[in-house]
Amino acid sequence: MENSILALTPSDVWHYFYDLSQIPRPTGHMDGITNYVLAFGEAQGLETRQDEAGNVLIRKPAATGLEDRKTVILQSHLDMVPQKNAAVTHDFQKDPIDAYIDGEWVTARGTTLGADNGIGVALMLAVLADKSLKHGPLEALFTVDEEVGMVGAFGLKPHWLQGRTLLNCDSEEEGALFAGCAGGTDLNITFQYKKGAPLIEGDVPVKVTLTGLLGGHSGVDIHLGRANANKLIFRFLKEAVRDYGARLACVKGGSARNAIPREAVAVITLPNDNVEALWEFVADCRELWRAEYAGIETEELFFSAEIAQPPLSLIPEEIQDDLINAVEGCQNGVIGMLHDFPGTVESSSNLAIVESAKGKIDLRILARSSSESRKEAVCSSLESIFSLAGAKVEYGNTYGGWQPDIHSPILQTMRDVYLRQYGKDPAIKVIHAGLECGIIQEAYPDMEMVSFGPDLVYPHSPNEAVKIHSVEKVWHFLVATLEAIR
Repeated sequence: MENSILALTPSDVWHYFYDLSQIPRPTGHMDGITNYVLAFGEAQGLETRQDEAGNVLIRKPAATGLEDRKTVILQSHLDMVPQKNAAVTHDFQKDPIDAYIDGEWVTARGTTLGADNGIGVALMLAVLADKSLKHGPLEALFTVDEEVGMVGAFGLKPHWLQGRTLLNCDSEEEGALFAGCAGGTDLNITFQYKKGAPLIEGDVPVKVTLTGLLGGHSGVDIHLGRANANKLIFRFLKEAVRDYGARLACVKGGSARNAIPREAVAVITLPNDNVEALWEFVADCRELWRAEYAGIETEELFFSAEIAQPPLSLIPEEIQDDLINAVEGCQNGVIGMLHDFPGTVESSSNLAIVESAKGKIDLRILARSSSESRKEAVCSSLESIFSLAGAKVEYGNTYGGWQPDIHSPILQTMRDVYLRQYGKDPAIKVIHAGLECGIIQEAYPDMEMVSFGPDLVYPHSPNEAVKIHSVEKVWHFLVATLEAIR
């Protein structure tokens, strides 16, 4: 990370963000970051504890004379989504993030930045360390493993938290206050076969590779209509099988359940007489997809083919055909919109991961909705099409949405603070991404909540960036909010 980032303001926030960037913290690997936060709390002389799920809680007493105010909880998650470009060498379990300033933004070289939710964590650490702030009693809740399964939030025990007002620092639009979010359900889909089919004599092995898509957060960016690498490569495969005599040997696309897949690769075989025609078809697909996604994707979208090493076997033809047809037919992207919050997605699905290996093909889909009944309907539709194709469909992690309360006292307080500070009303929104607020509310039904944060673009992708000036605005807004809460 460039030293110039340490010169940004507010200095404490950026210094703590730098510390976080040096600690590998992909979901599922929390020891390094939780040890850091535990040591921080103890070094500050604050009450610091950790629960069985791994969450860390630090309590900071009220400023002198403000002891009678209500306890406020600040909450962010410690993990980050590990995504990188294929050409980048980076081990998310060992290597620090290489962040740098790019104009008005801080971003990373070829990997996710970890501003989701590292900026929220840095804001909280800065509040805990600053003894000049005016506020009532504070609890800082650092949850673990949010990005895959909301593990930390699900592990919260009732009565562990004393406060009943929670400020979640995990949304991604400065000037907006979020009062609700969608719930989600993972679908784990498997096609299995006992034995691969033999190679066809005289057929040529070809590897096709799709790269350069923008991807992004499947909750935050799904409404932008970006290309899904898995859907595109199966669109190609269907025509390659039908018109060019192709057979599928293996396929892999996507790497995170909550990220729109940016890259996909497949190995096929086909008759030698059709290879030259396939090259032309691949080039045609590339140009067609660039035209279809003009203004949405960039010219970085690249689809190529090359002669490959012969595979050991092929996916049996009946499994191949069922797989291709099911993926082609499954819903992906925006399915419905909210009427009460125009421009906000109600329901969606993301075909996040496809991977074949050793007699099976695994697929992962994340379905989201602000309505539990619509979420169930989306899941049922997806289950039906893959079940008809002969796949085994199992439901994985599921979490409920956070129902908005636009009349909550904390929301009104924060609206008033923002108006006084910046001379305009903040936008009140519901986010389609999953936040831990809904899960925390299940353990604490009387908890009132608001989510806020700086401008963050392309989370869950290597293009992730946070706007520098918005971090400073959010810091001052947070400080003023804590002072205003009675």
